[in-house]
Amino acid sequence: MNKQEILLKEIRSKILDSSSINEEIAIALKISYDAAHRRVSGKSKISIEETIALCNYFSISMDNIFFNQNKIVVEKTIEITSQKDMLTYFNQSAESIALLTSSEETLMYYSAKDIPLFYFMEGSIMSKFKAYVWINLLSTTTQKNNFEDFVISESFMQVMLKLKKAYEKVKIKEVWNDTTINSSLQQILYFYQAGLLNYNSANSLLNELKNILEIIKQKCNNPNSKFSLYYNELILLNNNVLFETNNRLTLFVPYTLLGYFITKDKESCENVENFFKQQIKNSIPLNSTGIREQNQFFNKMNRKIDYFSSQIKNEMDII
Repeated sequence: MNKQEILLKEIRSKILDSSSINEEIAIALKISYDAAHRRVSGKSKISIEETIALCNYFSISMDNIFFNQNKIVVEKTIEITSQKDMLTYFNQSAESIALLTSSEETLMYYSAKDIPLFYFMEGSIMSKFKAYVWINLLSTTTQKNNFEDFVISESFMQVMLKLKKAYEKVKIKEVWNDTTINSSLQQILYFYQAGLLNYNSANSLLNELKNILEIIKQKCNNPNSKFSLYYNELILLNNNVLFETNNRLTLFVPYTLLGYFITKDKESCENVENFFKQQIKNSIPLNSTGIREQNQFFNKMNRKIDYFSSQIKNEMDII
């Protein structure tokens, strides 16, 4: 198989079964249907410039075509150093997710190392706190303002709600373990001990975490919900997100606090999908398990919150 045939094979794997490869190439190269047909049939050679354009358009690694190496093409989200960057990040994320969730048959897998961020998009005190944490951990400035003085823009909250609505349209399979709640708890304790979060705010945030757990529990017990929660005791989770829509897979792999690499590489996505299915197979399905197992999971999470609440209260009493 020559290089042009390899390229065309890769393109065919990227387009929908109902689409015409001639039409897709014509659009990508801005040429006529007949000119595209000549390239697909092998009557015309695809130039180097056209190869680059096609690889960029269809997210194909040129290494795979010319060198047969184990490499893939990825996009990446923008770097965040300010609230303006964060607004752009969530705006772009909302647009990307909206495209992926345009079909109600879309399925999303989430490996929840931390509580998924779309639980923090209700305009609550937790929404503000998460934005505060992200800015403090990603900003290049060293000055730290108190949480109570932190102001989040209305446009930011609107974008977060837009992202939340996109998530709510799809079928969701989340995998949690005993540590999923830990980072949120540790963040509250850290900023409280640093003197950047007062007692009342810390207490409100812990209560908000309990409310989130209650919402998740109700979703587990809603027979009409598209939401499924799995408890896995064996595997360390990593915040990977995989979307399956129109028989196509898109994978989001975290590389910083909010930064993600994004790929549609067929083999890589299928490997991750199989790994998710294996995780789920070895997990407790909290939607369909008995009341005892479900209560054990949520009670364990609530006891962790109570422990951190007592830690904060003890420090308050000492002061």
